[in-house]
Amino acid sequence: MKRDRRAFSPEFKIEAVRLVVEGGRPLAQVARELKVRPEQLREWRRKLEAAGTVTVPARSETPEEEARRLRRELEVVRQERDFLKKAAAFFAKGSA
Repeated sequence: MKRDRRAFSPEFKIEAVRLVVEGGRPLAQVARELKVRPEQLREWRRKLEAAGTVTVPARSETPEEEARRLRRELEVVRQERDFLKKAAAFFAKGSA
């Protein structure tokens, strides 16, 4: 049994993307509410932003968000450093 493809008007697509951009709700939640696939909504957003139809407002990071982001980044850098130390020690031991 073949499913019929749903066609969405440009106005529907623009409003759906605006709900994500300006509404402050997660894309997946908006997609569920509108009964569309998240990938589809993401693609509409990408195309409309590229066309300049919808603009994403600049969002500034709060100091708490910045500190959280920097802590995560620092943890990744520490893990990479520790791995490189172990790798250097392994290869130095192997060549001697």
